Amino acid sequence: MKRYSEKELKILNQQFKGITPAEIVQWVISNSARPVITTNFRPYEAAILHAVSEIDPVIKVIWCDTGYNTPQTYKHAKQVIDQLSLNVKLYTPKQTAAYRDAFFGGIPDINNPQHEEFTKQVKLEPFLRAMRQQNPDVWFTNLRKGQTSFRDSIDILSYSKDGILKVSPFYHWGDEKLDAYLEQHDLPNEFKYFDPTKVLENRECGLHA
Repeated sequence: MKRYSEKELKILNQQFKGITPAEIVQWVISNSARPVITTNFRPYEAAILHAVSEIDPVIKVIWCDTGYNTPQTYKHAKQVIDQLSLNVKLYTPKQTAAYRDAFFGGIPDINNPQHEEFTKQVKLEPFLRAMRQQNPDVWFTNLRKGQTSFRDSIDILSYSKDGILKVSPFYHWGDEKLDAYLEQHDLPNEFKYFDPTKVLENRECGLHA
């Protein structure tokens, strides 16, 4: 995938705002060599997984499992993986939850100095390892406007800190529109999702900002 200038990116984002997520995915897939999609199977993730896998059935789906997901999320993940026949590449922390419980005494509070190290172990290190091994030129995500202040500052197309083109086909979609998409394609949703590193729903998870 070529590197777009800020001006080119702005023009593309204006054009993409008026077309469907499927058309965005098709254009990106046609112009990329090593696309990946990341997921944590949080609410509405089935939409982006469906949209991308419909165009590229063998795309690598990177799942960085913190090890702290709810039973509902794990069951939801299996259902979506099986229903869409996803090509999942699973990445987990190098340390077990039992190991961290011994040293951190559970999940450290956001004000605890150990929270930063905890976040590195369960989220950042597995993610960076995944990106290093898969070496993508395009990264599909389900970032949407209105989720966090950082996400409000980007668009359908943006660049990661490492210069990877991030593509968020549903960026301008609200929950109501996504509910209709899930219903139209007979896709499940799950709201009992837990991120041990975010603490607050409107706090950025650390992978994007």
